Amino acid sequence: MALLETPFTDRFDLDVPIVQAPVGSATCPELAASVADAGGLGMLAVTWRSPDRTRELLRETRRRTDGQFGVNIVADDDAKDVPTEDHLAVCFDEGVEVVSFSFGDADAHVGRVHDEGGVVLQSVGSAGEARTAAESGVDAVVAQGWEAGGHVQSEVATMPLVPRVADAVDVPVVAAGGIADGRGVAAALTLGADAAWLGTRFLATEEARVHDLYRERVLEADETDTYFGTLFDEGWPGVPHRVLRNSTVERWRDEGEPPRGQRPGEGVAVAETPDGEPVERYEDALAVPGTTGEVEAIPLYAGQSAGLAASAPSAETLTERLADETREALSRATATLEAGETEPDE
Repeated sequence: MALLETPFTDRFDLDVPIVQAPVGSATCPELAASVADAGGLGMLAVTWRSPDRTRELLRETRRRTDGQFGVNIVADDDAKDVPTEDHLAVCFDEGVEVVSFSFGDADAHVGRVHDEGGVVLQSVGSAGEARTAAESGVDAVVAQGWEAGGHVQSEVATMPLVPRVADAVDVPVVAAGGIADGRGVAAALTLGADAAWLGTRFLATEEARVHDLYRERVLEADETDTYFGTLFDEGWPGVPHRVLRNSTVERWRDEGEPPRGQRPGEGVAVAETPDGEPVERYEDALAVPGTTGEVEAIPLYAGQSAGLAASAPSAETLTERLADETREALSRATATLEAGETEPDE
């Protein structure tokens, strides 16, 4: 496979500027390793996992690939049970070289990651946040537009956000939100990004750790089939998120979108985790394999790019396909411009 080099691939030792977003419990060693084998950056979300479980996942991922992979950690310690420092200690002990931070400032941790020989990404939702992150010493920023699925940090769309961030900082910029094929990656590169961060598209792969119904809903969805707001707030209140519209969303809307405490079916368990733990209707949960009950009624996190997912290949195949599509899109754009320049005057 031919390389697709950018400042980001050079800095993070990759073959292609493709990053598999750390979509919570949907991430797993099989997914991250498959992306890494194709020359992209595979990611594991570890925030909601114990240090011991994190260690197991890191070792299994390294066993599966010689490629590059990293971890994502929610930086806000008030939002979680495991302190960031505890997760970092495990990651460094296992030789992790790439650490991304979201929902909070990486400032307090950048020096330590660099001391361990690692590199840092920081998710941002504005040019101002990007400047602050760059001033703290991060090695790259992830500019996440509001089209993204899952929990969202921005109120700005990807297209206006990326060039604003690219103009604001001198570090590589990764575009996130609404990207699901090579045309999107190419567009991000022309906007000033150095790589693309895809979450929803990687949910629809063989390796993603998601319930079959969840994967099918992503494949069937149109770009208009998502809800953005704070409805699924049991567990992480007040944080905006984007999900596929489901029976919970529709019932709430049909009853006039009542506030918390008055929502239909509130406090009622509608599903169970693989461990037998109840999942309430408005709970921040992810439909993993083995989830039972009304799986469709719990949050099915996905972005507006879901309409572009038509098949569920392996993550390695998808990464290679994305790189090929990106080259084709860039070549097509160049050819179109050249054809316009040679068009005879009438």
